[in-house]
Amino acid sequence: MTQIGIAAVQGAVREHERVLAALGARTSLVRRKEDLDGLDGLVLPGGESTAIGMLLEEYGIADVLRKGEIPVFGTCAGMILLAKEIEESSQPRLGLMDITVRRNAFGRQRESFEEEISVPAIQGGPLHAVFIRAPYVTSVGRDVEVLGTVDGKIVLCRQGRMLAGSFHPELTDDRRLHRYFLEEVVGERARLA
Repeated sequence: MTQIGIAAVQGAVREHERVLAALGARTSLVRRKEDLDGLDGLVLPGGESTAIGMLLEEYGIADVLRKGEIPVFGTCAGMILLAKEIEESSQPRLGLMDITVRRNAFGRQRESFEEEISVPAIQGGPLHAVFIRAPYVTSVGRDVEVLGTVDGKIVLCRQGRMLAGSFHPELTDDRRLHRYFLEEVVGERARLA
């Protein structure tokens, strides 16, 4: 059975745990670098990216992740942490994806919104996406695959074993993006519900 860790230093942890468990994956909470041992993948949840980045550094998790050996799915703040470049910010980051992101790009909390986005790589029609103080990607390197956009702005992309979305798929009943991470990014055909 696939073992997926969820970085549990800050952010929307339980919601990801619920979705992954419903898909048949075992989950564990990652609070220190030793918790990464034996994982097939890791979710970096939404939250406050600066705080999460600082804690990943402090607990030694960032150094292990920078080796690029563990597939990672970053949502919202997780997308920011995966980026090589963050516009107008020197905050801690993992720098695992050749993307540049803009924080709070769609606005502050009161500008949060929901949108249907087309993701051709995922069957079953558009994904319902929840954007809360969301970033978006302003540029991508040549090895980055753009999977979804909103109003021409990149909100979902993949580079090898890294998947990044600027929205919160864990806040909907649609499990397809987590399933895509398990099947296509982690590469395990887990027994899925």
